[in-house]
Amino acid sequence: MTPIEITARLASEVLEPMKRAFIGKDEIIDLLGICLVGGENLFILGPPGTAKSALVNQLAARMEGRTFDYLLTRFTEPNELFGPFDIRKLRDGELQTNTEGMLPEASLVFLDELLNANSAILNSLLVSLNERVFRRGRETRPLAALMFVGASNHLPEDDALHALFDRFLLRVHCENVPGERLADVLTAGWKLASRPTAKSGLHFDDLRAAQSALAGVELDAIRQPFAELVHRVRHAGIPVSDRRAVKLQRVIAASALLSGRQEARLSDLWVVRHIWDTEEQQEVLASLVDQLISKAQAAPGDHARALSSDGPDAESLARDLEAITGSLKNGNLPEVEKAYLRDRLGILEGRCQWVKDAAKREWLVKQIGEMWPLLKT
Repeated sequence: MTPIEITARLASEVLEPMKRAFIGKDEIIDLLGICLVGGENLFILGPPGTAKSALVNQLAARMEGRTFDYLLTRFTEPNELFGPFDIRKLRDGELQTNTEGMLPEASLVFLDELLNANSAILNSLLVSLNERVFRRGRETRPLAALMFVGASNHLPEDDALHALFDRFLLRVHCENVPGERLADVLTAGWKLASRPTAKSGLHFDDLRAAQSALAGVELDAIRQPFAELVHRVRHAGIPVSDRRAVKLQRVIAASALLSGRQEARLSDLWVVRHIWDTEEQQEVLASLVDQLISKAQAAPGDHARALSSDGPDAESLARDLEAITGSLKNGNLPEVEKAYLRDRLGILEGRCQWVKDAAKREWLVKQIGEMWPLLKT
């Protein structure tokens, strides 16, 4: 498979089914895909019960290959993550870690409650996250990890944990969905719990081939605008080191590949919205990025996340309309069900008015107009 074919399969067989299963989590799912292809780390911030762990577990369940997840506490020791010393080697006076089934052998690593990390494992984690190697004494081993995902319900409060947080290039919020979508969440959650997860047949090793192709993505068209954007972000008081700026090119290239392109566009700079250190920085970043992206006319092949963060996601709205259409196909619906669908359609109609892309907005409005007669009593 070519890199474009691999990323197309990732989108259609893994990411899109996840979006149907997790209501209101499209942005997080897209960032999981971007970081998986880009080989960078993602930090998910959110309160308990907002599906942070479930999202990563679903990604792991839909892929072929080894994964590792662990809930960190203040007392977590290195051998709980990296493995114990090999007793057989120890008898011969050799210190060697038995990593079977542990973090060093996993292609996808999820560290829940990341910021509970203590000093005993901090240095090992920092090296693993940054250099993709495991060091213990004289022992040095390369890691298999394509991506680390960390999650927490709070941001770091001291310098040591700030260094750990800094190793996660992109950050995203995971919140409870709005009240008007709770019924959809209940339905989707019930289906998810009662049906086995379908494997995609896509192996993590396939994604290694896609990662290797990142260097072939043409970035010349966006390099100067990207440099100017970084300068503006720094001028706004948001620190962006040269190292982070260089690494951001990988996720920009990954956005292009996942959009079916071998060359990056201005629209791929949407990923820069997610480099915040504090929650207060998010609005500033979104404004700066959207101002730059708006200079280029929207075109086929743009990543869906390139749309202004201020407006509703047209793809998500379209999936909601498809769900209503599916309900209508059943026929002979009781009046109470029709009343619910009318309320739902009314809410969607209101949200569609705020879709930024005119063509997508008109298409959605047309679809809704055709559905109203079908819901009349």
